[in-house]
Amino acid sequence: MGILSAFWMSSMGTTLLGETPPGIVESGFIFEEAPFAECHASTIEESNGVLVAAWFGGTRESHKDVGIWVSRNYGVGWSEPVQVATGIQHQDKRYPCWNPVLFQPRNGPLMLYYKVGPSPEEWWGMVTTSVDGGKTWSEPNRLPEDILGPIKNKPIQLHDGGILSPSSTEDNGWQVHLEYTTDLGETWKIIGPLETSGEIGVIQPTVLQHSRQKLQILCRSQQNYIAQSWSDDGGMTWEQITLSTLPNPNAGIDAVTLENGRHLLVYNHTTDARTPLNLAVSDDGRKWQAATVLESTPGEYSYPAVIQTADGLVHITYTWKRQRVKHVVVKPSDLQLEGMPEGNWPE
Repeated sequence: MGILSAFWMSSMGTTLLGETPPGIVESGFIFEEAPFAECHASTIEESNGVLVAAWFGGTRESHKDVGIWVSRNYGVGWSEPVQVATGIQHQDKRYPCWNPVLFQPRNGPLMLYYKVGPSPEEWWGMVTTSVDGGKTWSEPNRLPEDILGPIKNKPIQLHDGGILSPSSTEDNGWQVHLEYTTDLGETWKIIGPLETSGEIGVIQPTVLQHSRQKLQILCRSQQNYIAQSWSDDGGMTWEQITLSTLPNPNAGIDAVTLENGRHLLVYNHTTDARTPLNLAVSDDGRKWQAATVLESTPGEYSYPAVIQTADGLVHITYTWKRQRVKHVVVKPSDLQLEGMPEGNWPE
C-alpha cells in the first residue's frame, strides 16, 4: 500500500484503510456511540505521552445541554468520552459550551480553554487545567473580562516562552485579535483587533511560525476565501488582513508548522459546502500543494484540528456529519504532493 506496515492499533473505532492515500497511517472514529446527539469543534493535543481530544456535545449546537467532552489515548485505543465542563450557572440556569481548545505549554499543566454563553456574540472564556494528561481537571475559572482565550485553534508558544493565542469576536462584526501572555495566563495583553483590507469579516485564526520573528495567521472569512496576515515582530504587530485565493465555504480551518519548517493546512477546498475536506502543504505559507483528500462524500466534514506529536506524526481531528469525531494520523514524509496553482497567494 506504500504506507507503514505497522499501525498504531486502536481497540475502539479505528479503521485500517485498504486503499489508503499515501501518507495516511490510520483513520477512525474516537467513539462509535455517545450520550449526546450531536458533536462539533474538536481539538487535540499531546500531553505527557498521551493523546487528548475534546469537543462539544449535546442535543445540538447552542442547546443549553451542550458540554465539553474529553477522550484520551495511550496508543491502545480511545477512552469512553467523559464530560468535563458544562455551562451550569445554578440550578435554574444553564448555558451551552462552545469550541474547546487544548494546549500543552512547554512547562505547566495541560490547558483546556472553552467558551460559555448563549451565543458567539455573548459568550465568555473559561479555562481548566490537568496535571495528569487529561485524566482529571481543575475547577474551571472564568478568564478576565475581554479575554476569550483561543477561539477555535491552538495557541503557539514562542521561543521566549510567551504564549500567543489566536482569537476573534463576533459581537461587532467579525474581527480577529490575539491574546499574549508571558505567565501562563496570569496576565494578558490584547493585540488588535487587526485591520482588514476592505469589508472582510474574519474569525478563528490559526498561527504558523516561519522564524523567531516572522509569523502568519490564516483565518476563516465570510468572503469564501481563506484570509491571511503576517507579523515580522513575533506577533506584536500585524499587516492588514487580506484574502488569499484558497477557497473556503465560511468554515473552520487549522494549520500547523512542522518540525522541518514546512506548513500543513486542513480546510474545505470549496466555496459552497463543508465537503471535501482537504490537506495541503507549503514551504513558505504562500504557495500550497495539494497533499490528500480526507473526505469527499456528501455530508459535513468540518472544523479540523491538527498537531504534530513528538514522534513526528501528524494528528488531525474533525467533525464527521455532526455525529462523531474522526481521527486521522498522517506521516508527512509519505505525502505525495501535487501542484495547486489555483491555491497560490496573490503577490
